[in-house]
Amino acid sequence: MASASNVVVTHAESGVVQAEVIRSERISPSFVRVTIGGDDLARFHYRGFDQWFRLAVPTGDGARFDNLPAKYDLGGYLRYTTLPKTTRPAIRNYTVRDFRAATRELDIDFVVHGDEGIAAPWARTVNPGAGVAFIDQGVGWKSVVGDEYLLATDETGLPAVAGILRDLPRDATGHAVIEIPHPADAQPVDAPDGFAVHWVTRAGGRPGELALDTVRALSLSPDASVFAVGEAQLATGVRRWAIHQGVPKRNVVFCGYWRLPETR
Repeated sequence: MASASNVVVTHAESGVVQAEVIRSERISPSFVRVTIGGDDLARFHYRGFDQWFRLAVPTGDGARFDNLPAKYDLGGYLRYTTLPKTTRPAIRNYTVRDFRAATRELDIDFVVHGDEGIAAPWARTVNPGAGVAFIDQGVGWKSVVGDEYLLATDETGLPAVAGILRDLPRDATGHAVIEIPHPADAQPVDAPDGFAVHWVTRAGGRPGELALDTVRALSLSPDASVFAVGEAQLATGVRRWAIHQGVPKRNVVFCGYWRLPETR
C-alpha cells in the first residue's frame, strides 16, 4: 500500500497460501477477473469487507513460492529481497473480490491498462493451472457505528468498496462514490437499500478528481464512518474534507493504493 494510509496491517496465521489459476476472464473494458483455487485455501480465513493480501505473481518460468516468508513484515520483506531474482515472484497488493468456501475459489479483480505493470499483464494472459501464492493481510475497514457511511474510491478500490457494501448491516445508510474509466466497468454490488451508489465515469482529468468533486457535493453527518481508498490524492482529499465536516479522525479509514506520478 502507498504511504498515505492509516490501515492497520495484520498478519494472518495462514502464512503463504499456495493455489492455482482456475480461470481468467475479461469482465469489462478495464477489469480482468482471475479465479484461483486449490486444497491449500482450506487454511484461508475469510473475513469479508475489504480483506486484502500480498499476491505473489510469477515473473518467469522458474518462480518459486515454497520459500516465501510467512509474514510480510519488515523481517519478512528483508528475507524476500534476498531470494534469487531468477526464482523470486513479484509481490503486489490485492483485495478479495469474492470467496466461495464450499468450492475453495477466490476471485481477484485486476485493473488492466494495456501492457503496463506486472500483475495486470499476467492476469490477462495467464492460463489455467498456473501456480500462484498469497499472504493474507487482514481487513482494513474499521466500522464506527454512526448515522451514515461514506465510501469513496477509483477503480483500484472497487473490490474493496463492493465487499464493504456486501457485508454492511442491511439497515446501513449512506453513499458510495466509485470512479471508473469506462461506463461498462460498473459492476453489480450488493448494497443495503438505504445506500446511494454513485458510479462516475472519468472523462479525462486526473484519476480520482471526479470522485472527490462528487464527494464534496454531498452532505455528511459528523457521526459518519468514512472509507476512502484509491489514488493517494483522492484518499487524502476525502479524509481532509470529512474532517472539515466535523467527522472525527478515528472515524476515517483511508489508504492511497497508488500514486499518480507528478509531472513537471
